[in-house]
Amino acid sequence: MALRESPESPAPRRPVSPTPVEPVSPAPTRHGTAALVSAAAGVLLAVLWSFEFVDSVIGDTVANNLLGHDAKATAIGGTGAGLLFAFVSGFAGTFTACNIAMVASVGPLSQAGSSTRLRHQLRTLVRPVGWLALGMIAVSATYGAVGVLIGDSLPQLSTETVGGMPVRLIQSSVVFGVIGLVLALLGLGALGLVPDVFARRPVARVVLIGALIGGFLIGRPYPLFNKLFHWAVETGNPLYGAAAFTLQSLGNIVIVTLLFVVVVLVTRGGFLRWMTDPTRSALVTGALLVALGVFTVVYWDLRVPAIFGVGWFPTMPYN
Repeated sequence: MALRESPESPAPRRPVSPTPVEPVSPAPTRHGTAALVSAAAGVLLAVLWSFEFVDSVIGDTVANNLLGHDAKATAIGGTGAGLLFAFVSGFAGTFTACNIAMVASVGPLSQAGSSTRLRHQLRTLVRPVGWLALGMIAVSATYGAVGVLIGDSLPQLSTETVGGMPVRLIQSSVVFGVIGLVLALLGLGALGLVPDVFARRPVARVVLIGALIGGFLIGRPYPLFNKLFHWAVETGNPLYGAAAFTLQSLGNIVIVTLLFVVVVLVTRGGFLRWMTDPTRSALVTGALLVALGVFTVVYWDLRVPAIFGVGWFPTMPYN
């Protein structure tokens, strides 16, 4: 007689293979190191920066030579002269403290390139620069039109002071503080130290950086830009304001665009191929964004207020 298996006897179980779990890999240690080194470089740059040399020696000299007269002292004579002044003053102010952060766009531009083949270089170069310009112009043109309509009530055009600090520089500190924080966060995202919403959207990153470059105008205290802004308001025409501010922004990115183009052409696309490595691309892009983002925050929110007795910041003998 065969023995029946007791109903209470547990049925033999099949071994259950564990559900595979995606390992959460922390950001590489060198990415954290890169962020710290880049942040330190940004702080050091803010300490060493000479606004007198950059604004006057470089900026004014370039503008005077291109225009053929004293850019600050000579009145803007008409619409054509005003638009020319807009582009030239933007170009002359490329490396001022209110624009130097645009250098950080070189890394994202290389990521947004659509091809690394030499025969496709024209599209490779034009496409990312076009996306950068799109984000930039959307902001600068809008601000130019709105600025003309609002006019002298803007803090940026005010000659008043609050606590010894010019109102226009208070606006600069707020605007560049926000822009610097966004740039630094973008850099940390590229390095994998915080969530990167643009990991699969490099073009969107370039458009946003373009918008931030356009936003430089909202805080810019550069004397030649201030002169341009007053001229635009005096015309009373929002279209002139939009056109002038667009040309100002385009002048701002001429050098960085040429730098990007020259590097790609000289290396015959090798730079773009070199940047296709995810780790290398993240390091270059993230380091630039963090360094210049930190510089922007430290310079405009710590050093500039300290000049007017608000807080303290180390100074160099030539400042």
